[in-house]
Amino acid sequence: MDRRSFVGVMGGMTLMNTNQAGAAGAQRTRYYILEHFFLKNGTQPGRMNDFIRDALLPALNKVHTGPKIVMDALVAPQMPQLALILGLRSLEELPSLEAGLWKQEGLRKAAEALEAHAEPPCEHSSAALLEATDYSPEIVPLDPPPKTPRIFELRVYHSPTYRQLQALHERFAGPEIKIFARCGVHPLFYSSTYFGANRPNLTYLIPFDSLAAREKAWAAFAADPEWIKVRKESIEKHGQISSIIQMSLFRATAYSPIR
Repeated sequence: MDRRSFVGVMGGMTLMNTNQAGAAGAQRTRYYILEHFFLKNGTQPGRMNDFIRDALLPALNKVHTGPKIVMDALVAPQMPQLALILGLRSLEELPSLEAGLWKQEGLRKAAEALEAHAEPPCEHSSAALLEATDYSPEIVPLDPPPKTPRIFELRVYHSPTYRQLQALHERFAGPEIKIFARCGVHPLFYSSTYFGANRPNLTYLIPFDSLAAREKAWAAFAADPEWIKVRKESIEKHGQISSIIQMSLFRATAYSPIR
């Protein structure tokens, strides 16, 4: 069993160097691991859900205190698909997290059983390391958790250059977040891809109570007079600062720690 088959970005990041914030900043969630498992219809979706729910999450809970989200794709380029998000306070957490996971005999046995099946666990997977922006909020679990798992919209805005990405961040950190809040759009985090595809980009995740709530919020945002003005001014000053926008819709799984 290749121990990097799950939470796969971890092993490759252990030798990276980074300038960490001070003691106060170290308490923030500074990074997010985003892993996608691309499946095919048949046994894979059920087996992967069982593995994550019954083996991976219990093992993670013993060694990782940061936010954890497990999502099932509703509308995505490839389906079926599961996505896993883990929040980290620093890159220094990665070696101990990986080592702590695979020291657990129960996880190792579950992973071996998963791969021993005639059909592989998934067709393929991808992993990215996201760096939280300075204006990114902290993920706070709802108490009590929602009775019905929420919809999560994952948005990736690719900018052609880092100069344009900086302009995009400035727009979000300035007026756009305030307009979002007024219209019912409350992202869980904002980030840029540190390692992964489609760099440079702005990646953020938005929860909605339902698809109807999502439609209502985005309609209000599109019609907001301040947003129309801000967007016009942004284009006049910087041009189109995001050339490709990718959107995927997920539903939190019933067992996701944050749902």
